[in-house]
Amino acid sequence: MNTTELQRIKQRYNIVGNSDGLNRALDVALQVAPTDLSVLIIGESGVGKEIIPRVIHDNSPRRREKYFAINCGSIPEGTIDSELFGHEKGAFTGAIGESEGYFGIANKGTIFLDEVGELPLATQARLLRVLETGEYIRVGGTEIRKTNVRIVAATNVNMQKAISEGRFREDLYYRLNTIPIKMPPLRERGQDIILLFRLFAMQMAEKYRLPKITLTEDAKAQMLRYKWPGNVRQLKNITEQMSVLSENREIDTDTLLHFIPQDQESTQLAVIQHNGGNHSYENERELLYKVLYELQGNVSDLRKELNTVRKQMEEVRDLNGAIGFTAVHTENLPTTQRQGKGNVNVEDAIAEEISEPETLNLSDLGRQLVEKALERNNGNRKKAAQELGISDRTLYRRLKQYGLE
Repeated sequence: MNTTELQRIKQRYNIVGNSDGLNRALDVALQVAPTDLSVLIIGESGVGKEIIPRVIHDNSPRRREKYFAINCGSIPEGTIDSELFGHEKGAFTGAIGESEGYFGIANKGTIFLDEVGELPLATQARLLRVLETGEYIRVGGTEIRKTNVRIVAATNVNMQKAISEGRFREDLYYRLNTIPIKMPPLRERGQDIILLFRLFAMQMAEKYRLPKITLTEDAKAQMLRYKWPGNVRQLKNITEQMSVLSENREIDTDTLLHFIPQDQESTQLAVIQHNGGNHSYENERELLYKVLYELQGNVSDLRKELNTVRKQMEEVRDLNGAIGFTAVHTENLPTTQRQGKGNVNVEDAIAEEISEPETLNLSDLGRQLVEKALERNNGNRKKAAQELGISDRTLYRRLKQYGLE
C-alpha cells in the first residue's frame, strides 16, 4: 500500500479518515483502475460508495472519456431499458425520436451503476449481454450495436440472499463481482468518526458564519459507542443540526443525546447469552415471517369466501327483483294481483310462501323460487329462466347449487 499515493487521493477527493478498512478500499481501487475489469462495491447506505468509481475512472486510461453515475433504484422499471440502452423512434408512446441511451453515449468511458441490486430481471439479462459481448439492442430496434464501456456497480443489499430469492441473476453477479471492494460502515472506522465530525463542523461554521462546535471528551466517547446506522450521511446531518440548533458550542453528552436517536443503537440483530452461549433472534424472526405469510393466506381465503357470499346474495336479490317480490302477506296485495285468469299469479305464490310462520334463509328462499318456477313451467328450464329473468346458464348453476338437477 503506497501511503503517499493514498494521501494524494484523499486530498484530491476530500476523503477524511485513516482506518484500515477505508485505506484498503482505496488501495484496491487504485490497483484495479488501470484495467478494464468490472468492479462491485459493497457497503451499507451512506458509507460513501460513490467516491470509489470516481477514483477508478479518474485513474484509468478512460479518464478523458465520459463518466456517468446512474442510480438504478430511481429510474422507473418501465423506462430503465430505454434509459440505459436507448430506443428507436416510435418504440413506445412518447418516443418521438431516437435515443442513444447511456451505453451508447458513454462508449469508451465508464458507467457507475449505483443500487444495481434494484435492476429488473429483464434489464439484468441485457446488462449481462453487454458485459459478455459488448453488444446491445435498442428498445424497439433490431440492429445489434457495440459499445466499449467499463462498468462499476455498487449495492447495499445482500446479493447472495437476492440470488437465492430469485431477485438477481447469479451469472450477472459473478460478472460484476470480478473485483469486489468493501466500504466499511462508519461504526468500524474508529477515530475517523471524530475527524469527520470536525470536518462537517468546520464546513458549517464557514458556510453560515457560525461559531464552530466542539465535543467534550465524554461526548467523543459517546460518538464512538454509537452504532451510526445511517453512516457518514447520518453523522453529517447530526453535526449540521447541532451547529444550527445548539446554544452551547461545546457539545457535551447530554446535548449530544438530544440529537442522536436512542432507538437506533444497533443495525444488527440483538444477541444475548443463553445457556452459556450466544443466541440470536434469527430463528424467531423467520418464524414470525412464516406466521405472517400464513396469516396473509388466511385473509386472502376469507376475502374470497366473502366475495362468494356477496355474489350469492346479489343473485338472490336479482331473482327477487325479476319477479317483483316484496315480503308482504296475500291479504295486503290488491285483488287483481291475487286472482289470475286461469294461471297462478307469481306474486300470489311468493306471498303464500312468505306468509308461512317459519323463517327462511337466503339459500332456502332462492331454492323455493327456482322450484316454483320449474313447477309452473312443467320442468321447462328455458321458460323457467325467462320467468325468473335470468340466463339459462345462471339457472343451471342455481340448480346445481340447490341439488335440483
